[in-house]
Amino acid sequence: MTELIIQLISGAVGGNIAGGVLKNLNLGPVWNSVVGILGGGLGGQLLNAIGLLGQSGGGLDIGSIIGNVASSGVGGAVLLVIVGLIKKALKK
Repeated sequence: MTELIIQLISGAVGGNIAGGVLKNLNLGPVWNSVVGILGGGLGGQLLNAIGLLGQSGGGLDIGSIIGNVASSGVGGAVLLVIVGLIKKALKK
């Protein structure tokens, strides 16, 4: 459960960072967070399922935490970019 919370928070942070850096894909702070949470949760769970984050049995060592934070932050940012590009394409 702790890993999931870390993934969701990291995803929200990653989504907001990506929204801040990529102004043309920014969805606003609330939607950046929502999309980031979804991306962080999906990204973290996917990498856990395929075994790239080490043990998936609730390991809370520093390597596992850093891996969860990094993968979830990237997952949140990637999903924000995808949703931002779709929204931008639909505006045209």
